[in-house]
Amino acid sequence: MGQLSNEERNLLSVAYKNSVGSRRAAWRTVSAIQNRSAYQGSKHLDLINQYRKMIETELNLICQDVLNLLENVLIPASQVAEARVFYMKMRGDYYRYLCEFTSGEM
Repeated sequence: MGQLSNEERNLLSVAYKNSVGSRRAAWRTVSAIQNRSAYQGSKHLDLINQYRKMIETELNLICQDVLNLLENVLIPASQVAEARVFYMKMRGDYYRYLCEFTSGEM
């Protein structure tokens, strides 16, 4: 894989951001419902927990996918400082996304 142009980098970033953004929003919503349901003693708590875990699995897979791409392909191949900074910022963003829903050590 060669160097990505500025436009290609932005398209890559937007594509992953859209994929993760909707799941992050869903995770926040389901977590709020889970907290409220746990407080109220809902009989649907198990279903809510399962759905939240499913969202977390999808988020984890997407984040790991982009992190692997960045760390194994894009960052090592970047020869322009601007591209390297872009990729490192992107890497930091995806580690932050992982931390939003991950508990314990990574």
